[in-house]
Amino acid sequence: MDPTRTDGAAQSRQGYFDAASTEPLHPAARDVWLAAIDDGWADPARLYGSARRARVLLDNARELVAAVIGSKPDEVSFTSSGTQAVQLGMLGTARARDRSAAGIVASAVEHSSVLHTARHLAMERTGQTGPDVRIVEVDRLGRVDTAAFAAALTPDTALACLQTANHEVGTVQPVEAVADACQARTVPLLVDAAQTVGRQPVPGGWSVLTASAHKWGGPPGVGVLAVGRKTRWRSALPEDEREGGRVPGFENVPGVLAAAAALRARVEEADELARRHRELIDRIRQEVPRRIPDVEVVGAPVDRLAHLVTFSCLYVNGEALVTELDRAGFAVNSGSSCTASTLRPSHVLEAMGVLTHGNVRVSLSRDVSGDDVDRFLDVLPEVVARLRSEAGM
Repeated sequence: MDPTRTDGAAQSRQGYFDAASTEPLHPAARDVWLAAIDDGWADPARLYGSARRARVLLDNARELVAAVIGSKPDEVSFTSSGTQAVQLGMLGTARARDRSAAGIVASAVEHSSVLHTARHLAMERTGQTGPDVRIVEVDRLGRVDTAAFAAALTPDTALACLQTANHEVGTVQPVEAVADACQARTVPLLVDAAQTVGRQPVPGGWSVLTASAHKWGGPPGVGVLAVGRKTRWRSALPEDEREGGRVPGFENVPGVLAAAAALRARVEEADELARRHRELIDRIRQEVPRRIPDVEVVGAPVDRLAHLVTFSCLYVNGEALVTELDRAGFAVNSGSSCTASTLRPSHVLEAMGVLTHGNVRVSLSRDVSGDDVDRFLDVLPEVVARLRSEAGM
């Protein structure tokens, strides 16, 4: 039996609606990954033949990623995840700033890795978590106001953070306008581009950019940290010669090569996928509230990610809804599941001021078809009705 594939893998993808968390491995990545295990296993920091070969392959992957995100190859480093890229990017940028600049500005809907690191930095630099983490609120669609973001920037701001698009509701953020405001105040801007790299063009103006390969169909365990040449950055970790001194440890060369192959393939098919996904998501946005009463579709209706939609069902527990849809053959996510680890609803939905109860995020992978969406729309009303009935509603 081939351990890289499981029986029913293709069938399970038909109901896989959680690409915003992890996109299934792209076929282009699979082929390169397996080949690279044989050809790119050596230490790229050494001088013998197989090591030099690994170095050439690694540099080629770096050049490809750099071209996609609009940077120079020497600005790109590979990490073990998107979260590690965010943490290293934020810690290194803040450390390079003058100690008098301690404030962190971020939108209220940033990924938890950004918000947690911001609080860590505030505690590390000032001994408190409150005033030096300035949170910029969003509107009901989940979008920050450029003027409000600019107003939050002060002479003591060490770093600003804004995602390209929200991971829970898909709303696209005004990154380039915010970048202009940051540049006018000489404040570096970290952009979390995890949800958009490989799907749509990367906005300009960033100082530090982060991404994660498993979001675009690359393998897990590969993140991207890009630090602009004009951006001051100093590692918060002990010195290491790897990845330009930004990321310690042996590079995952096969994983990086597979990630680059997947990214190249996704960019080539991005326009067609976006067109197809937008049509399918538009159908879900229209049909769910038509077929199910007391449902709120959240996020921007137009300026959004093409493959993602979030809606909330009143009188339904989000975790129960995810579980029942899984039993029906559909993998979705919920930002409102209260589990033993979180014990609270989505901070994104709370910041937007929308319904947090019974929340479902649908995000389509490249394999999802119109028939899959039709089946989902047929199953969902029955599941919601049953859960509401069991809850006495």
